[in-house]
Amino acid sequence: MTIQALIFDCDGTLTDSMYAHYVAWREVLVAYGMELNEQRFYRYSGTPSRRVIPMLASEQGIVLDFERANEDKEKTFLNSIHLLKPIESVVRIAEEHRGRLKMAVASGGVREIVHRQLEQINIFDWFETIVTAEDTERHKPDPDVFLEAARRLGVHPSACRVYEDGDPGIEAARRAGMECIDVREMSRLR
Repeated sequence: MTIQALIFDCDGTLTDSMYAHYVAWREVLVAYGMELNEQRFYRYSGTPSRRVIPMLASEQGIVLDFERANEDKEKTFLNSIHLLKPIESVVRIAEEHRGRLKMAVASGGVREIVHRQLEQINIFDWFETIVTAEDTERHKPDPDVFLEAARRLGVHPSACRVYEDGDPGIEAARRAGMECIDVREMSRLR
């Protein structure tokens, strides 16, 4: 089927934000007496904080207010959002297809943070819809976020191409029946 829509992940795909997220995670988790190494952090790519914090707390035997810890992490990240930069190779693809194909962002991130990131790199208005963690019950690697983006765009999933940087997101795109480009491969080719 001909590609009719492009769907982009946000963190690590459109915005070079993953290390900033890791630093925010580390700072907040240390305050709560928990640990998360960088390698493990990247395995959670695309998984909402609301799911990660309870898993880590349970594993490490820590009792805490999950919602407050999540809010602290999001606030810490927002304080550094002005430092974010676009991932030029991917943003260039979006720019080349702007107005020619339908486009969406589908992220496991929180709506406010995803919107602020897209605003920071001046591409917020390029997308017909933005689907975030609040919009679906299940998250990557489940396909729901991508299927919801396709539904909102009015495009069959098999006519969508996804741009992703994380294994859970790549698996979610595959489960949705969508073509997927691993943007990590693009950055290796530079």
